[in-house]
Amino acid sequence: MDADQNELLLRANDGDTEALRELLQLFGPRIRGAIDQQIAPQWKSLLDADDVMQVTYLEAFLNLDQSTAPNEAAFVGWLRRIAENNLRDAIKELQRKKRPNPIRRVHAQNTDQSYIALVEHLGMTTTTPSRHAAQHEACHIIDKVVDRLPGDYATVIRMYDLQGRSISEVAAEMKRSTGAVHMLRARAHDRLRSLLGAESEFFTYAAGATDMDAPPKS
Repeated sequence: MDADQNELLLRANDGDTEALRELLQLFGPRIRGAIDQQIAPQWKSLLDADDVMQVTYLEAFLNLDQSTAPNEAAFVGWLRRIAENNLRDAIKELQRKKRPNPIRRVHAQNTDQSYIALVEHLGMTTTTPSRHAAQHEACHIIDKVVDRLPGDYATVIRMYDLQGRSISEVAAEMKRSTGAVHMLRARAHDRLRSLLGAESEFFTYAAGATDMDAPPKS
């Protein structure tokens, strides 16, 4: 890494988004090439490397405060991990689509129930014993928190999780591939889970939550 690139890295570690943008332009194509080789032929019509990188770049900006890479290799490794996590989640959901588990699907039987179902899907529960009170309060809190998510994340949650629309409908509306929507939803759930757990005493992590539902590891 030359002196200019090292300066960009130092600035990015201090939270400079323009420096991060330049680093992504420098090293993103390298990651894209590696990701492209990891996408199996059967998924090519539903997912491509550009889908993965779009979500990866967004996550890089959202998680810039976690970047402390001291050199080029560390920065590239950090970016590659984000991309590979996105690819893994997309393929996992594409595989589930072939053998759907109805327990994992959030059904919008009515508006309040869809909010509670989303909370349960995230591996969380409410702190009130009253189901009616939980529905009312959950709707209010989730709406506020979802409004704070990046636009695409909020759209996926509202359309798929809360309105009960199909993944193909969401993909068509957002002009994204189904693989991209799966990635956006996985990252949106991570962020929503974190915000609900950290900022509201009304929600807590449910006992017996699966690894998929557990809060993301740092």
